[in-house]
Amino acid sequence: MREVAVLGVAMTKFGVSDKTNLEMFAEAGLEAISKSSLNPKDIQALFFGNCLGDFEEGQLHMAPFAHAELGLPTGAPATRFESACATATVAIRHAALLVGAGIYDVVLAGGTERAAGMGTPLATRTFAMACQAHHESSAGITFPGVFAMAAHMYAHKYGIALSELKRHMAEVAVKNHYHGSLNPKAHFRKPITVDTVLNSMMVADPLQLFDCCPFSDGAAALVLAEANKARELVEKPVFIAGTGQASAGSLYLQRDLTRIKAREEASRQAFSQAGIGPQDVQVVELHDCFTIAEILALEAMGFYGFGSAYKSASSRETYLGGKLVVNPSGGLKAKGHPIGATGAAQVTEIVEQLRGECGERQVNGARVGMVDTLGGDFGTVCNIILRV
Repeated sequence: MREVAVLGVAMTKFGVSDKTNLEMFAEAGLEAISKSSLNPKDIQALFFGNCLGDFEEGQLHMAPFAHAELGLPTGAPATRFESACATATVAIRHAALLVGAGIYDVVLAGGTERAAGMGTPLATRTFAMACQAHHESSAGITFPGVFAMAAHMYAHKYGIALSELKRHMAEVAVKNHYHGSLNPKAHFRKPITVDTVLNSMMVADPLQLFDCCPFSDGAAALVLAEANKARELVEKPVFIAGTGQASAGSLYLQRDLTRIKAREEASRQAFSQAGIGPQDVQVVELHDCFTIAEILALEAMGFYGFGSAYKSASSRETYLGGKLVVNPSGGLKAKGHPIGATGAAQVTEIVEQLRGECGERQVNGARVGMVDTLGGDFGTVCNIILRV
C-alpha cells in the first residue's frame, strides 16, 4: 500500500444555513481543492457523504450533482456514502484505501447535511431510522434513549451515584462549549456552566438538553493524495497513519452498552496499522453526540481504563493544555453535528491542529491526532489516525 496524505481541508460554518446541501458542499470542496494547489479538473474521484437528503430536500442520488457543482471532470466517478453519523469518516477511509491501493492519485472526500432545516420533530424521527427498525424504532427507541440507557448502565456497573455521574457529564459539556467558544465555525460559541446543564430541561433521563448535541447544517471536505504527490503540492501534508472500521448489530445483541465493541475493534485496527498506542496521541476529535458518549469513547479507544473516564473533564485532563486534548473544535456538542459532514469536519480539525493553524484552540506540540466517529446506536465505528 502507498502512503496517503491529506492536502487541503475546509468546512463551512456549522449552524443553521439557508444554503442547499450542494451549495454548502461546493463551498467546502472548492476551498479544499484551492488550498491543495489544484484545480477541479485534477480530481480523479469524489467520495460524497450525505444521510438524509431525501427528507431534507427531496433529493437522493446527490453525488453526481455535487460532482457537477464542483466542475469535476466527466471521467471522475462520484459515489454517495451513508453510514449514519459515521458517513463522512467512512467515505474518507474508502478514499484513502483506494489512493493507497494505487487506483487513484488525487481524490476529494467529505459530506454535507441540512439537519437543522428539518426542525426537531422530523430530524428526531429521521435520525431514529438509523436504529434497527423492527426491534428498536418500533419500540420508540431514539438516540437520546439509547445513550440514557448507557448512562444508567454505566452508573450501575461501576457503582457511581447517578447524581455524581450527571455532574461529571455536565463537565464534559462545559469543556466542549469552552472549546467551541474559541472556534469561529462552531454552531455554539458561548461558554456554559455546570448549572446551565443541570438546570436544563430533561430529554431522556438522565440526559438533559445540554447533554445533547444540536441538529446542524454544514459541509466539510478534504483532498487526499499519494504521499509523494502531496509533498510536491503543499508545504505541510498530513499523513494517514492508520484507519479502522467495525460494525455491530441490534442493541439486544450488544447487551452491555458501556462496552462499544465495534469501537474497541476499529480503534485496535487503526492503532495496529499506525504502529502506535493511545499514549502516542496528543489530540482527538471523538463522537460526543451526548456527554456520556465522550466518556464511553475514551474508554473504548484505550485512553482511560473502563469505569474511569467519567472524571476526565472534571479533572481538566481533556481540556486544552491537558494530557490528552479532546474535542478542541467544540466537538459535536458545540461545533455542531450535520451528520453527513461530521467526520470530515473532525478530520479537518485534526489536520489543522497538526499544522499549527488553530489559533486560540491550538494544541501545543501536536504531532499525532485521532478521529473517532460513531454511526447509529453503536452499529458503525470508524477511526482515523493522522500524523505529521
